[in-house]
Amino acid sequence: MSQLWIATLLSSLICFLLKYLGYRIPESLLNRPVIQRINSLIPIALLSSLVAVQGLTIEQQVVIDHRLVGLLVAAIALSFKANFPIMMLLAAASSAAVYNL
Repeated sequence: MSQLWIATLLSSLICFLLKYLGYRIPESLLNRPVIQRINSLIPIALLSSLVAVQGLTIEQQVVIDHRLVGLLVAAIALSFKANFPIMMLLAAASSAAVYNL
């Protein structure tokens, strides 16, 4: 068995155990305001880091290219309360336009 399979199986086991332990935590602990606030911010932090990594890096280098234009146009569209399909079309069109320059 290769090291990749061992790492995959080990991380799967850890994920399963964490999920199992999550069901065993008392509800009184989960209902604390601090815990609820942290839980509401975790998805925002994860999505922001994913967008930053996918939008600004190639391999291990920070790169500013056409993807940044798409991200900026998407942010502007969302600030004007554009719905999701319109925001995606604007971001893709602007990114493609800069890419083809």
